[in-house]
Amino acid sequence: MSEPRLILEEPLRGGQMWSRVLRRGQTLRLTDVEGGASVAALFYNAEELSERYNMPDTLKAQHTARLTANHVLYSDMGRVLCSVTEDTVGWHDTITGHGTALHNRKKYGEGSYQKLRNDRYCNSRDNFVVELGKYELGKRDIVANLNFFVKVVADAQGALSFVPENSRPGAYVTLRAELHTLIVLSNTPHPMDPRRAYAPRPVALTIRAGLPAAIEDPCRQSCPENGRGFTLTDGYFAGREAAWP
Repeated sequence: MSEPRLILEEPLRGGQMWSRVLRRGQTLRLTDVEGGASVAALFYNAEELSERYNMPDTLKAQHTARLTANHVLYSDMGRVLCSVTEDTVGWHDTITGHGTALHNRKKYGEGSYQKLRNDRYCNSRDNFVVELGKYELGKRDIVANLNFFVKVVADAQGALSFVPENSRPGAYVTLRAELHTLIVLSNTPHPMDPRRAYAPRPVALTIRAGLPAAIEDPCRQSCPENGRGFTLTDGYFAGREAAWP
């Protein structure tokens, strides 16, 4: 069987921000080219941007603290924004947030554009603000984000530890849009990464055509809560023309 039609293939360089509307059924694969990548991500309903990724509902509905294959990303309206259809990493962090300019200065030094030009030390907070501005969104629209390729574990006392090199070279995760979903990415170091040098790893992005989850889809069937979430999502499109067919 041939692969679905290729829509886009492009690199996500270290420090780079990126955004795109993934139409319902389309897939986005993120591939860790060298290993040890970290990509912070935000998700919004592209038809109604006030609806966005909800980390607490995503975790409690699926009885988990991390994301991997057959998990889904819930919105704050109880609908499924995206499904994780493939994952060779096994653990993507959901709870430890993203870095800021202050964090970068304390850890790496100034790293300004005036000194380093395109090698400047970018951070996820500023990247998010810049990218969200393209959609008339801003700081107040930043919610708890997802960190692809990152693993952070808690011990019995609740102390968090970053697991280095959680992702190996060539590892990938594939998302399928269940709503028309605005995805915003920032390829910048995770705030708990112990590496002292600023060196975010490159990631490859691939978008392909596809269809939303079928009735027997593993993401829909993985738990009763997900079945109800997909029913609510399907109802969003039922009886009307989608804004972007």
